[in-house]
Amino acid sequence: MKTLFKPLSLLLIATLSLTACSDFFEPETDDVLKGDDYIDTSTEMYTGYLGIVTKMQAIGDKAIYLTDTRGELLEPTVNTPSDLIALYRYMDDLTGNSYADPAGYYDVIIACNDYLSNMREYKRDYDESINEEHYNCLLSSAIRIKAWMYLTIAKIYGQALWFDDPMVKIVDLSDTTAFELQNLDQVVASCKTLLQQGVDGVDGSLAFSWYEWLDPETDLANSQYRYWDYMTPDYDGLWAELCLWSGDYQEAANTLFKALNAKISSSTSDGTPWIRNVTLNGNYQTIWNYTSPYPREAVSAIIYDYTRKQTNSLLKHFGTESPNEYLLRPSEKGRARFDDNTFNPKGSGTETRMGVTFKQDNQGRYYICKFRPNANRRTYPYQDDVHIYIYRASEYHFMLAEALNNLGRFEEAAALINGGVGGKFPTGGVTWAGFTDDWTGSTALGTRKYYNVGIRGTFALANRSFKTLVMAPQYQADMKYNDLAIMDEMLLEFPCEGKIYPALIRVAKRWNDYGIIADRVTPKYGADSASIRTKILDGGYFVPWNLNLPRP
Repeated sequence: MKTLFKPLSLLLIATLSLTACSDFFEPETDDVLKGDDYIDTSTEMYTGYLGIVTKMQAIGDKAIYLTDTRGELLEPTVNTPSDLIALYRYMDDLTGNSYADPAGYYDVIIACNDYLSNMREYKRDYDESINEEHYNCLLSSAIRIKAWMYLTIAKIYGQALWFDDPMVKIVDLSDTTAFELQNLDQVVASCKTLLQQGVDGVDGSLAFSWYEWLDPETDLANSQYRYWDYMTPDYDGLWAELCLWSGDYQEAANTLFKALNAKISSSTSDGTPWIRNVTLNGNYQTIWNYTSPYPREAVSAIIYDYTRKQTNSLLKHFGTESPNEYLLRPSEKGRARFDDNTFNPKGSGTETRMGVTFKQDNQGRYYICKFRPNANRRTYPYQDDVHIYIYRASEYHFMLAEALNNLGRFEEAAALINGGVGGKFPTGGVTWAGFTDDWTGSTALGTRKYYNVGIRGTFALANRSFKTLVMAPQYQADMKYNDLAIMDEMLLEFPCEGKIYPALIRVAKRWNDYGIIADRVTPKYGADSASIRTKILDGGYFVPWNLNLPRP
């Protein structure tokens, strides 16, 4: 595979912001590490971690521009800058491209490494005064952010520069003793090792509750701090995704069953978190239209607050109202999939996701509207502070379907995408391993009126075609067929979220068939579709970026 990379314009510089709790979401992005006195009080153990989170905010929307611009839906407008057009056209040379530059991602890595190092030093010097539980949970959370960030880099660029040493000064990237260039498979393995082995006996699975620490006397539903707990990538989602990349499908399934069953069994209410029932249909736009992550879908999310000068650029890129710039729009071919009964058999249902994803303005221009579906939450078009989901509950259903399909459990995979577990067992009596009656109308807590009806069942859509009979002669072909059905449903569920293109790469890699990507991406290119297909089949699905490392 031919890979071209662009030199880093600047060597990596450590830029961790240290923000007090009252200044959370008000970072100074050009702050630098304090070095030896970085963590010398118990307060800085917490505020140092929040500094990592501000680095995450800075790159929260970056994957959307890097992957969805090259994906199945988006195309340029007359306003699109040349850097975005270069990404859209799969250009080999991205020299000077501000969107493609991965420096912001590595800022997060640097922040994590420095935090982990200084936390160890802090414990050594102040062991008697430290809150051991908080220390372990914060350390674990930083480990998890580091692993998530490396996986994100590798999914986009196909490789990553792995390093663990702390940095408080300019570093020479030619030092091969400090840096290791790893391909995607190696990064996945390194991330799994990091999460399992951790640092100083602390692995990456522990969670820290800001709500319980800062506001334990307030009811959870009324505490502003409950949203802070979303900011760290969820261990179960990250671990399961890594297992899908590495082909450990049983471990992925076990992890997702544990996470989903815990939430789904917690309540029988109409709005039970993570269950995916018909009541989500009327609330689908609420996933983005709340001022905070929607609890029924939220797993992990990067949060912004316009009133505290914390914004991303999603409305700037997609909105048509001033001062937004309308830099990307939904293509005609991409839009057509939602209303195509062959691709998306609707039956008696209505494709709610279409109207939530895009619409026309009063000038007839199609635009992506999901990040501000109406003005009742974000009154003004410049309130560019919609949260960005790291993982949402529906993604867990998709990942579980993918894992089960690759374990040969075709019927269960089809149910998750189509009519649901409750659709198969409405009154309980579930016989599928891993699932429980809590997915149905008869739960351990009592009767459930609105049970799991699957991704498509949420909107009363007709079933997507799946192969559900396990038959030896065509077993592998049927498994691939189902993988593609899951990916096609992702095109409708996750547009402009930075999730579809990496998943397409994963499935294409699994089957060594990169036409899987090209078949779904190239229709929007019209006359240029053949040349884009060639680029993809030649390995151009990763964003090319030259780290300018010395040749061995």
